[in-house]
Amino acid sequence: MKNEQRQQRVHFIAIGGAVMHNLAIILKKKGFIVTGSDDEIFEPSRSRLSENKLLPGRAGWQPDIISRDMDFIILGMHARKDNPELLRAMEMGIRIYSYPEYIYKMTRNKTRAVISGSHGKTTITAMVMHTLNYHNYMFDYLVGAKIEGMDFMVGLSDDSKVAIMEGDEYFSSPLDPAPKFHHYRPHIALISGIAWDHINVFPTFEEYAGQFRSFIGKIENEGILIYNGDDGHLKNIIKGLRNDIQAISYSTHPHENDHGTINLLYNNKKIPVQVFGDHNMQNINGARLVCNQLGITDAQYYKAISTFRGASKRLQLIGSNNYASMYIDFAHSPSKLEATVRAVKNHFPCMALVACMELHTFSSLNKNYIGNYKGTMDLADVAIVYYNPETLIHKRLAMISEGEVIDAFGLKRLKVFTDPGKLVEELTSMSWKDKNLLLMSSGNFSGIDINELAGKLLNK
Repeated sequence: MKNEQRQQRVHFIAIGGAVMHNLAIILKKKGFIVTGSDDEIFEPSRSRLSENKLLPGRAGWQPDIISRDMDFIILGMHARKDNPELLRAMEMGIRIYSYPEYIYKMTRNKTRAVISGSHGKTTITAMVMHTLNYHNYMFDYLVGAKIEGMDFMVGLSDDSKVAIMEGDEYFSSPLDPAPKFHHYRPHIALISGIAWDHINVFPTFEEYAGQFRSFIGKIENEGILIYNGDDGHLKNIIKGLRNDIQAISYSTHPHENDHGTINLLYNNKKIPVQVFGDHNMQNINGARLVCNQLGITDAQYYKAISTFRGASKRLQLIGSNNYASMYIDFAHSPSKLEATVRAVKNHFPCMALVACMELHTFSSLNKNYIGNYKGTMDLADVAIVYYNPETLIHKRLAMISEGEVIDAFGLKRLKVFTDPGKLVEELTSMSWKDKNLLLMSSGNFSGIDINELAGKLLNK
């Protein structure tokens, strides 16, 4: 029998992932003996692993480091089924978790609030976390972006009674095709909306929407479902809801734009907030209802949310001067792209908008899907799309031409770039007086230094 007092040993296969490296650091701080491996690790994961003495000594997979004294393995998405370390661990019978499985294991005795949906889930999760943190409420968490006031994207403690988790619908690991959010079994669930994505895993909308139907079925007995009542797909999905589940709908929070200041309207009061866009007004209302279920009153919520400045890469202000501002956003799917472009254009109606997005995901680069982007950038005064042909090769997708991209977006004035240097040249050649720049991608525009670019444009 193992001595329960000894330090647990855990090895991370593909430790460089955003959540994986955060979880590795957290477990080390909790007293676990942690090792890890990966064939490529990018910033900021590399620096953070190095600071915590968890950066692998060399790149690549090293099956010889897998040993029977490891208590368990946490397997990341970047690994493949034939990963030599994974195969060695399976031969030895070592317990293997995907990180969603392990997060559930660590929070199974807590009240779990899981925020899901095709868009807005990171921001809603961040809003709930910000509110709880503002009021010194102890909680565990998992979120897909860096949040102000939080050092990590994962938080696990022995004392908290609540866990706040962003629920991703993508599959869990190379060995576990179940969507991540199917593992979390929420007591409080939120779905922000459904718009087809991840077509490499869910080739039809029906299959994609079915994952949310299954998620609802995994809500704990007597649980709560909070959903966007303006989403027609959600209305169809919640038909036939279990009798023990209480369903609560929400919509866009009443608000006004007072010369650039967004005020929430509540009980004859005006509450200024630091985020904008109708989609964020929906997010604010959804987060409020989750917080209510956790014992936070409306008065407490509005006091906290007025200080919320957003999550990383979610309409994040990179820089500004007296006549221009530059934002970056994670938007990459059609619904996210359209909502984000509209938000910036409506917030600055007297400013020209230069919107630039990167086709980077499997779905966005797929010829069978790209037509879903039609009309999404029509509100931009200057619309630009960038993609790297090397990404198509890496993802083993058929090449797409610049003309095909223009046709897919249905915008003849669309400018298309495949060379990051030429994209930077185009942006730096423009006059930025009374213009805003919105950069949107789940990637990094092939390594363009966004902060350096902001400096060049705003100091012209």
